[in-house]
Amino acid sequence: MADTRPVVAITLGDPAGIGPEICLKALNRPEVYEACKPLIVGDASFLNSLLKSVKPIAESGDNRGGSLPLAGEGVRLEAASSTPAGLGSLSNIRGIHSVKSPSEGEYRLGTVDVLDTPVEGLDDLEMGQVQPVAGKAAVEWIRGAVSLALSGAAGSICTAPINKEAVVLSGFQGFRGHTEFLGDLTGVADPLTMFVVDSLRILFLTRHVSLAQAVRMVTRERLGKFIPRCVEALTALGIPNPRLAVAGLNPHSSDGGLFGSEEAHEIAPAIEDARQKGYNVVGPVPADSVFHQAKNGKYDAVISLYHDQGHIAAKTLDFERTVSLTLGLPFIRSSVDHGTAFDIAGKWLASEVSMVEAILVAAKYSKKGTEGITEGI
Repeated sequence: MADTRPVVAITLGDPAGIGPEICLKALNRPEVYEACKPLIVGDASFLNSLLKSVKPIAESGDNRGGSLPLAGEGVRLEAASSTPAGLGSLSNIRGIHSVKSPSEGEYRLGTVDVLDTPVEGLDDLEMGQVQPVAGKAAVEWIRGAVSLALSGAAGSICTAPINKEAVVLSGFQGFRGHTEFLGDLTGVADPLTMFVVDSLRILFLTRHVSLAQAVRMVTRERLGKFIPRCVEALTALGIPNPRLAVAGLNPHSSDGGLFGSEEAHEIAPAIEDARQKGYNVVGPVPADSVFHQAKNGKYDAVISLYHDQGHIAAKTLDFERTVSLTLGLPFIRSSVDHGTAFDIAGKWLASEVSMVEAILVAAKYSKKGTEGITEGI
C-alpha cells in the first residue's frame, strides 16, 4: 500500500530555546508518525549531541546534580534539581538520522529524520541566552523549510519559536517577525495569522506593532480589505460562507460613543460595507464576550483588532493546545503559540503539547495548502 502521509518540514527554532527540546519530544509521539512524515530541518550534529546528552538520563530517570555535558560538543545544558517528567517523553527515540533530501527519510517512530543544515558556531552555544549564532541558525532553518515546501518536497511547514533579537543580532536588520519573513520568502505581501484552539478561530487585523499604532491602523479601509481576505481563507479551509464577528476596540464597543469613536467612525462602516457585498459578518461585538460566543459556536471566527486582544482569549482557553496558522502562503504553516522560554531552556521541563498539535494541524492541511481543502478546522 502506498504511503500517503504528507511530509511536514519542522524547523528547530532558536536552538538556545526550548525549540529543539519540544521537537524531539513531539517526535517521540506515535500519533505524529501516524499523521505525517515529520522531517526536522536543522543541524543534525547539534541535535544528535543534544539527544546524547539526555538520552541516558531519560532511560535511567536520574538527572540530579551537576551539568549535562554533550559528548564531544561545547553546548552547556543546565540540569534541573529533580528529575523532570519531560525526560521520560524521549523513551521511543533511538537516534538521529541525517539526510540530504526528504526521499532519504525513514519516517518511523524511533528515528528522527533531520535534513542536515549545519550552522557554524553551535558548538559553543549557551542555552537560554540571546546569541547571534542562534538567530543565524533559526533563519537558515526557516529558509530550508520554505524551500522544501515551495519545491513540493514538503506539504507544509511547522515552526518552533524563534527570538527576534537574536535574529537581528545575527545581522538580519529589519527583521519584523516569523510570519512577515515567510511572506518575504514567498512573495506574499501580508499573510494572514489565525489562531486555532478547539472550536475557536481568531484572525488578526494587526500583529507586531505597538498598541498605539494598532489603534491607528483600525480604519474603515483596512478592515474593509481584511474581511474579504478572511472569508476567502476560511472558505479555502472548508468553511463555506463563514460567520465572522469583528471584536470591538473600546470597552463595551464604546457604548454608543461614550468610550471612543472608532466603532462608529471606522469599524461599523467597514462591516456594513462588507455586508452590502454579501459577506456574513457582524459587529463590532464587545471583546469581553465575542470570543466566548465564538467558542460556543455562534461564529466561525473572530477578527481581533490587535495582538493581545486575541492572544489572551486563545491562551486563556487552552495555552498548550493553541496553534498559530499562517494563511495565504503557497503552503500551510503552523506554529506553537508560545515563545523560546529561555528561562527553562536546557532543563527539559517544556511541554511538547502545543508542538504536537501544531504538527498534526500542519499534517491535516498539507496536501493542498490553503486551496481546495474540503474539511474545516
